[in-house]
This record gives sequence, C-alpha cells and structure tokens, in this order.
Amino acid sequence: MSLAVSILRLASAVLCTALAVTAAAATDPRAAVGRVADAIEEHYYDAQRAAEVAQALRTAAADGRFDALTDPRDLATALTDRLRPADAHFGVKWSDPAAAPAATSAGPAVPVSQAESERRGNYGIQRVEVLPGNVGYLDLRMLAGFEFGEPDQPAREAIEAALRLLARTDAMILDLRANPGGSPAMVGYLTSAFTTRGQDVFNTFHGRGGRTLSEAPLDWYPTPRPDIPLYVLTSRRTGSAAEAVAYTLQQSRRATVVGQTTIGAANPGGEIDVGDGFRVFVSVATPINPLSHDNWESRGVVPDIAVEPDLAPERAQREALQAIVGRRPDAVRARWVLEALQAADAAHTVDASAYAGRYGEVTIAAEAGQLVLRRDRRPALRLLPLGGDRFSVIGEPTRRIGFDRDAAGTIVALENSVAEGPSVRHRRDAAPDADPDRDARPSRS
Repeated sequence: MSLAVSILRLASAVLCTALAVTAAAATDPRAAVGRVADAIEEHYYDAQRAAEVAQALRTAAADGRFDALTDPRDLATALTDRLRPADAHFGVKWSDPAAAPAATSAGPAVPVSQAESERRGNYGIQRVEVLPGNVGYLDLRMLAGFEFGEPDQPAREAIEAALRLLARTDAMILDLRANPGGSPAMVGYLTSAFTTRGQDVFNTFHGRGGRTLSEAPLDWYPTPRPDIPLYVLTSRRTGSAAEAVAYTLQQSRRATVVGQTTIGAANPGGEIDVGDGFRVFVSVATPINPLSHDNWESRGVVPDIAVEPDLAPERAQREALQAIVGRRPDAVRARWVLEALQAADAAHTVDASAYAGRYGEVTIAAEAGQLVLRRDRRPALRLLPLGGDRFSVIGEPTRRIGFDRDAAGTIVALENSVAEGPSVRHRRDAAPDADPDRDARPSRS
C-alpha cells in the first residue's frame, strides 16, 4: 500500500464512495452546497473544525448567498474561494457528468490516468544540469507517486537516474518553484537522498481517531549525500508535498531555502465525489514536524533568503559557489565562476584601445563597447572585465583571458587559461596595423 493511500485511509470512510449521488439529482446551489458541507463534516481531519466550516457553509446557503450561481462552474469557484482560507487544500471542482470525451484537439482535453499523466510529465523531472563550478541543478515540477518495496517503478527509477547524474557535484540546487506537490512517498524518498540515514526529521500525519502515519521512507535512498551544500528554490506556486520537502530540509538545517514564501497548504487528503458533477478536496490529516512541532499550513515555508523567484536560481548558485570555495580553497573552477558572477554586477570599465590588436593568430577588438576575442573561424569570445587586466569569457566562466604588461605598462602578451587546466600565451604583434578597422577583422592565419 502506498503512503498516499494510507493517508487517505486515515479518514473515517473511503473518500471515493462517500456521499455519491446520481447525476440525475437536483443541481440547485443549496443542494450542492449541502452535500459539500456534509463531505467536509464527515471527513475533515479536525472534527470540531469540520463542524464549524460545514455549518458556516449551510448558513450561507440558507441565507441565499449562492442562489444566483446557477452555472455549476461559477458555484464551484465561489465555494473554493470561500473554503480556501479555512484550509489551503480545500477546493471544489465541477465537470459535466453527461459529457462525452472530446474527439478533436479543439475540445477539452481527454482525461487520462494518473500514471499516464505522470509519465507524460516525465515524473516531474524537467531539467537536470551541472552548472558551471560543478553545482548540480534539478528542476522538479511534480512529486510523482510510487510504492515502496518495488524498486523498478518508473517514478522511482526516474528520480534515481536524475540524482545519479548529479552525484559528483560539489553542491546541489533543488528547484521547486513550479511544483504544486504530489506524493508523500516521494517527499520521504527525495528527502532521504540528502539526510543522514535514520535521522528523525520526517513529518508525522495525524488524522481522526488518533491515527498517525510517518512520512519517513520505507526504503531509504541508497547513497544519501548528507553533507553536500543544498539549496531549495521556492515561490508562491510551491505547494503541498513540495512544501513538505522544503520544510523538512529547512527545519533539519539541511538546506537553505531561497526564493518566495510558499502557498501554505500542509494538510493532505483527497477528492470526494458529492454527485451531480461536483467534487470537493478534503484534508484527512495534518503533518507535525518532529523538530518544529508544527507545520506550514496557512503560513507557508518562509525562505532563509528572500528574493524574487526569477532571481532565485542565480542567488542560490552564488551561495553554492561560496560554500564550495569555503570548503575547498583549491576549487578553482568554483572560484572563477563566482568571481565572474560578481564581476557582472561590478560593471568594470576598461580602455579598449590598450588591449585591441593582433596577438599572433588571435585578434582582440572592441565591438559595441565590449572586448571580443576572435581566432580564425571559431565563434567569437566576448570578454567580461574582472579588473587588473583579467577577463572572464562570457558564457564560459571557467575560462579566462589575461594580459601582461612590460615595465613601461604596455600590453605585450595575452594568456588564454582554463581553470585547473593548461594555458596558452600569445605575444602581441610588434608592428600593429595602422588600419583602424584591421583589429575588427578575423585572422586568416
């Protein structure tokens, strides 16, 4: 049995069969609201709060608050807006129970199974990349479900493959900015990839009747990296199970959260069919973290470093590079990349005429206020000033161009270097061409 299914069974009855009525039943607003209220009262994890929310709905319906909403789509939206402040997972949906699946691409999307939907979404894995400086980056758009004890399931294999590709990085960025949530099983498994095995950091779900269930994985990730610098990116689109990952790693002081405060939807549950095309999502449990003795419901996960979501990846990359350099002073790649990012903010100005000219088969020219290195038919390299006659290559921050001066202060040579690799020196031509456009032309040598 999956963790997600177990959580749903914390409720006092099976949600998918509760309160269902036939599509032929009356669909007037008051009747629909009454059925939604009944579902909440019977299944919401906090019985006292459930009764209060349900009664408030019934009172509003009796006062005629929903009578004008004869279109069921409008009623579903109004109910969601009214319920959401009570629990961020509350939501009401409506779909026409009599509608046939769309036959053309112009119509509504044909529903597919959850397994097929997750497969088409590549199990949430949007992007796996090693950023300059050996920083791993994983963009995860959903937390796909799987059963523990079955290691060959696609979602588990997919996340393991992504983590293996990043296993030799010196720091990690986990991007959850566009992740609305998903499976509690994936929460525990992904968290275990960065946590000391057996550490008590996982949330415990509490439901009615004193039922509890831990989010700790039944199978631990086989090769966890509990010491790697870790950064989790968040936004107001980060929700539910994705918030659980960020919160658990933050509370255990295992990760630095960078970005924006999250949605604040902590309580898991499922949809209940209340008939006539209406379905209501009801939370059947609430998580409690063993370290904070609390959760993030209504408040969201508050970032350690608050920045606009669009700026979060670069900020996290800088923090990761600083952590790498702090741990390993000999990490030249990370240091060079960090210096290049910092130089982009500094806006150094240089005298282009001091550097422009021929250096053997290499030409340095000023183009649009920027120094450019050209060599035969290879792509031009645009240079970013670092100060002190040193330049980083834009787009290749682990590569540098340095210029040497003689005793009189005249540039006499150029050195092309690669971090932790070889360098090549080119002497400047003794008799530069008098043609002012000469330096802008590619060398044919």
